[in-house]
Amino acid sequence: MSHPLVHPLRPFSEPEREALQRVSRAPSETVSRPQRAMAFLAVADGMSLLEAARTAGWRVHETVTRLIRRFNERGLTALDDLPRSGHPRRYGPTERARIEQELRRSPWLKEDGTHEAGYTWQQNRTWCKSGTTLHKGKDGVEERHDPDTGGAKNGAGASLCDGRAAWPAMVVRR
Repeated sequence: MSHPLVHPLRPFSEPEREALQRVSRAPSETVSRPQRAMAFLAVADGMSLLEAARTAGWRVHETVTRLIRRFNERGLTALDDLPRSGHPRRYGPTERARIEQELRRSPWLKEDGTHEAGYTWQQNRTWCKSGTTLHKGKDGVEERHDPDTGGAKNGAGASLCDGRAAWPAMVVRR
């Protein structure tokens, strides 16, 4: 059963239709923008609200109804996400400088010097020496070595650096 359009979709201008078609096919867009564009185009082509919702990958027609209302009020800006509640994220000068430094750094281990130091990229996204973990104990922090990671060339079997043991390890006190 189709749902009646309480707020019918206003007709598109030619530039709006072209923009919606371009956004619906763009692989570089966020997921929500092409979905919304596909829903608008489906309704404009005569599909019911539920069919348009399914075309966009949604289960209910209420999403399309809200989008139509937003499009009628705001035009193509209805494709964008609405502002979220809460404080916007802010970075201080120190954090911003660190982020920019990381963006400028080469992604290749051999070029940035970490390859020679024996560091590898781990699952928890921190740099650590391959086969080594730091553990807090009663006597302070101790470094543990895994004997099985001896000469891992590609970082396979490397340890996590967040203090959790990834395997039974041999303890070496410093």
